[in-house]
Amino acid sequence: MSRPEPTGKPDAPKLSSPAVVETSDADFERDVLERSRDMPVVVDFWATWCQPCRMLGPLLEQVAQEHAGQLTLVKAETERVPRWATQFGVSGIPAVYAVRDGRVVDSFVGLLTESQLRHWIAGILPSEAEKLVTAARALEASDPDAAEAHYRAAMLADERDSRATISLAAFLLHRDRLDDSENLLRQLEERGFLEPEAERVRAELAIRRHGAEVGDVAELRRAVDEAPGDLAARLHLGEALAARGDHQEALELALGVVQAAAGELRDQARQVMLDVFQVLPGDSELVSEYRRRLSTALY
Repeated sequence: MSRPEPTGKPDAPKLSSPAVVETSDADFERDVLERSRDMPVVVDFWATWCQPCRMLGPLLEQVAQEHAGQLTLVKAETERVPRWATQFGVSGIPAVYAVRDGRVVDSFVGLLTESQLRHWIAGILPSEAEKLVTAARALEASDPDAAEAHYRAAMLADERDSRATISLAAFLLHRDRLDDSENLLRQLEERGFLEPEAERVRAELAIRRHGAEVGDVAELRRAVDEAPGDLAARLHLGEALAARGDHQEALELALGVVQAAAGELRDQARQVMLDVFQVLPGDSELVSEYRRRLSTALY
């Protein structure tokens, strides 16, 4: 991006409010990464000896004040945050980064004119659809009907943004409205792909459906006790356990079927394991262990 020449405007008085926060190496993760999960965070890497920084800083602070409650400006003096300056790859200052949900989504280095800066800020603020999704999530527990209405309004506000549809599909699934959730996933699948978040909802939906189809855990345990060699019964028990969140036992049962069965039953057991992997955190030790054991069983 081209860098306009300095405008020569004098420093403005330093602002101090919730919209503008000074950080340090110790507080950076809290001030930037954690805060960015609630609203966009603009990080200004600067130094006292840097004249362009002293010119850009007051303008950033003014714009942040105007958008208080929508974003936070975090002032990061490079000498106080050397570790984070290195991690962000700061090689020149002023260096300004927009962070959302713990990720850098945009950045620039050097000076911007006021109009350029306002245009840049507008690009990182939540859209109307995103605001509606945020409001919907806050209403899920207290007013489910209003939450659903907000999700559907968000879908209409920006038909290209799939996040509202995915969030609504997950919300409806957790309210036991499996058919409605599945219909939303089918709409997304018509594009030819699913985002990882949508894949997670799809996997949980499959687990819930299979669990409902196979029956009661206690009855299935009795069936397995009576016929330990019945691999289909063991898989059904695993599916029922997965549906109620007993993931480790479900994985162990499904793995046993993969190891002992062939053909369609083996494929079904493998898919049960893959669905459970999908709904668990990617860094789960349980996922790592059973992925390795599944790979060994298959190959």
